[in-house]
Amino acid sequence: MVKSISKYGVFVLLILMSMMVFAASSKDYVIVGTTDKFTSLDPAKAYEYLSVNLIQNIMTGLVTYVPGTTQIIPGLADSWNISQDGLTYTFYLKKGLKFSNGDPINAQAFKYAFDRVIKLGQDPSFLLSDVVKGTKAIDDTTFEIDLKYPFAPFINILAFTVAYPVDPKVYPADQVYNGMPISSGPYIVKRWVRDVEMELAPNPNYYGDPAKTPTILIKLYQDANSLYLALLGGEIDLAYRTLLPQQFAQIQQNNKFTTYVGQSPFMRFIVFNVKQDPFGNAKIREALAYAVNRHEIESKIFAGQVKPLYTMIPVGIWGSMNVMPSQDIAKSVSILQSLGYSKDKPLNITLWYTPSHYGSTEADLVLTLKNQFESTGLIKCNVNYAEWATYIDYWNKGVMGMFMLGWYPDYFDPDDFVWPFLQSSASPLMGSNYSNPTMDQLLTDARLVSDEAGRTALYDAVQKLMAQDVPYIPLFQGEQQIAAKPEVAGVLLDPVQIFRYYLLYKK
Repeated sequence: MVKSISKYGVFVLLILMSMMVFAASSKDYVIVGTTDKFTSLDPAKAYEYLSVNLIQNIMTGLVTYVPGTTQIIPGLADSWNISQDGLTYTFYLKKGLKFSNGDPINAQAFKYAFDRVIKLGQDPSFLLSDVVKGTKAIDDTTFEIDLKYPFAPFINILAFTVAYPVDPKVYPADQVYNGMPISSGPYIVKRWVRDVEMELAPNPNYYGDPAKTPTILIKLYQDANSLYLALLGGEIDLAYRTLLPQQFAQIQQNNKFTTYVGQSPFMRFIVFNVKQDPFGNAKIREALAYAVNRHEIESKIFAGQVKPLYTMIPVGIWGSMNVMPSQDIAKSVSILQSLGYSKDKPLNITLWYTPSHYGSTEADLVLTLKNQFESTGLIKCNVNYAEWATYIDYWNKGVMGMFMLGWYPDYFDPDDFVWPFLQSSASPLMGSNYSNPTMDQLLTDARLVSDEAGRTALYDAVQKLMAQDVPYIPLFQGEQQIAAKPEVAGVLLDPVQIFRYYLLYKK
């Protein structure tokens, strides 16, 4: 009995000591709250927002963006050359680079990382495998990449996490790494309680400017209500992804907090698995597209905090043009009737969603879409859901025929909003399995053309063909939203949607 009391006393003492440390040095930490979840912190695997964003704070690549812009600058590379034919990129690394564990960051580590991504074939692998022919470590500080064809936006891909180096001594060549990540960026992962919280600390071996704050604590919340109460109760310093629209509007009126709003290339859409009945029929997909009312979604679900989207290239990215139809129930009904559907013989479909990954509005969004489809009188729409990890598995295995998805940019170019979705070898990773030889040719031609005017004309044709085939229904484009205590500084709404923890500090 005395022994158990002693353990309890030590436990309480540790909690009190921890509270005293935070109270005595409040400027030494920033607590960030989110409803999002980490899945994988392996650059070869990570391909959803929070995992990618965390990697962007603990790792870096050959090149990087100037914070707050789309301008590419050297990262781990000092400089680079591109051959006249656009097929060979040669990078000259900074000297003396080290991973957080002291192992060297050299050309061999980059070759290992690139070859590993392509070999493992995980979700983001096509970004390299579709264009990279081969890699060479010329010497410790010279890394060469040979391309299959000239591709102007390739330098932007190299700023994305899929192209970050990993330690060959730690990351296995033949499987995804699930352990504690080894860092090349401003922070390291000091502590990780899966599905609960993650603590970041400065990387002593980082080549660049040190992180602004000694400790970043990322706390994971189950839903928007829990996140909202944590913010109001002072449990967190900053809330990022995702409060309910009504909650964010209330915080905007609360002078105890500072809010930040910015345009975002983030978009939401419906995916059709064209290999699953009845979604293999383009006319059915067209009928469903005509049933969607984006303005109702904008006002009813999101209180005007999103914008209707009528293409897969968001507003703000050059080349975007509206190609999808507005709601027209009469046309939807006409198409369905021509296919033999009626009130007595309705089209039966199931719309899948994941309840928390995209915020607590998701159930209402899906219910609204269900009601819009059923307003035709000729559709019976069932709704099903799965948690995020299962959801990823389901779309990779083709379980879901029609499901909700979202997209953040890998690189800031129209190619990133069409190639992954519409190119035959990439679309299976999005779950659509869409394939059209004409589309493939248009997408490849757009990669080979160097001038913006020529590429724009090709992306016009791409978007029009997408609207004709309807493998996706774009729904809306979001905005970036952050709510924070006034003493939190360094908040930056980045056009490429990188949330930079390493810039945060308290005034």
